[in-house]
Amino acid sequence: MLKGAIHSVETFGSVDGPGIRFIVFLKGCKLRCKYCHNADTWDPHSDDMRTPQELLDFAERYRGYWGEDGGITVSGGEPLLQIDFLIEFFKMAKERGINTCIDTALQPFDPDRNSEFFGKFQELMKYTDLLLVDIKHIDCKEHIELTGLPNDNIIEGMKYLSEIGKPIWIRHVLVPGITDNDDYLHQTRAFIETLSNVQKIEVLPYHTMGQHKFEALGIPYKLEGVQSPTADRVQNATRILRGE
Repeated sequence: MLKGAIHSVETFGSVDGPGIRFIVFLKGCKLRCKYCHNADTWDPHSDDMRTPQELLDFAERYRGYWGEDGGITVSGGEPLLQIDFLIEFFKMAKERGINTCIDTALQPFDPDRNSEFFGKFQELMKYTDLLLVDIKHIDCKEHIELTGLPNDNIIEGMKYLSEIGKPIWIRHVLVPGITDNDDYLHQTRAFIETLSNVQKIEVLPYHTMGQHKFEALGIPYKLEGVQSPTADRVQNATRILRGE
């Protein structure tokens, strides 16, 4: 029986999609972002394994909070690593009239349209209302330095979502000395302008709230001493990325 590896759930989320959301955090991620605040989700193994129906039945206990705009958001980790589970979960959710959203970095995306993953991704999009897509870094070399992996396939994934008209919200973490760079921000804006499906752009200030998880896991924290960006720099990045 198909089961998902669950890290945790949040029953009353207000920032991960429209309205009030029931948020599921899945286990597993191949990116190793230096600023990750959920490093404890990297390991794909979990003691909390649930079937799509078990998870959905649990989520619906909180449906009274969602209103007309809310629903379910699946985050992580990287939820697309459990795409089979996600397909079944969202298919059932849509049968029950629930709004569905994925919070993803698109790292698992395979642009080969003959690949097994691409076929599954097409199927998943039938049951997905919105994606929150995190652009880690627009420059491929800098992306590798920041996350450990390139971004070529991620860019292709965003282009495909634009091609099919699937709504996305773009998120970008602003890190002093890494992504807080006007040149890179303008490059990111230029890419965003090629997309036709962007409904919202959010700049997320870097913070150190995940540092203790690195320490607990015995993983070196490579951004030691980096401060959060100033309000002026956040406003600057927001203006550039939104083309204001």
